[in-house]
Amino acid sequence: MFFGGLIPWLLRNSDSHGRASVIGLVIGWPIMILGLTILLMCVWDFYRIGRGTLAPWDPPKKLVIVGLYRFVRNPMYVGVLTWVAGWSLMSGSWRMGIYAVVLFIMFHLRVLYYEEPNLAKLFPENWAEYRRRVHRWLPG
Repeated sequence: MFFGGLIPWLLRNSDSHGRASVIGLVIGWPIMILGLTILLMCVWDFYRIGRGTLAPWDPPKKLVIVGLYRFVRNPMYVGVLTWVAGWSLMSGSWRMGIYAVVLFIMFHLRVLYYEEPNLAKLFPENWAEYRRRVHRWLPG
């Protein structure tokens, strides 16, 4: 909620030059809804299949490779980025657009240097094959 909710809301409210256009509203709303749908589907799979949560103190007990995780390794981050990009378009906020790019870089670095090494340690038998078959950010 912090990266996809509070920070974009603060940026939107501080962006005095942001002006929503009709095109931005027409395009932004469906993109936001898509991002939220992706995020909720991933949270559900984390809980249902992985038997864990997003919280660092309760990570999944099983590697989640179903649902949207069959197409990309990080669909939850894709959902948050899609949500923020849609919100940026909808509100006409250039600051939020820049934030979406910075957020992607932060997510990418977190995935490279924290999440993927930890997944390799936690799920060594499944991770190597999953990593070989499924791309990190874009379906392949």
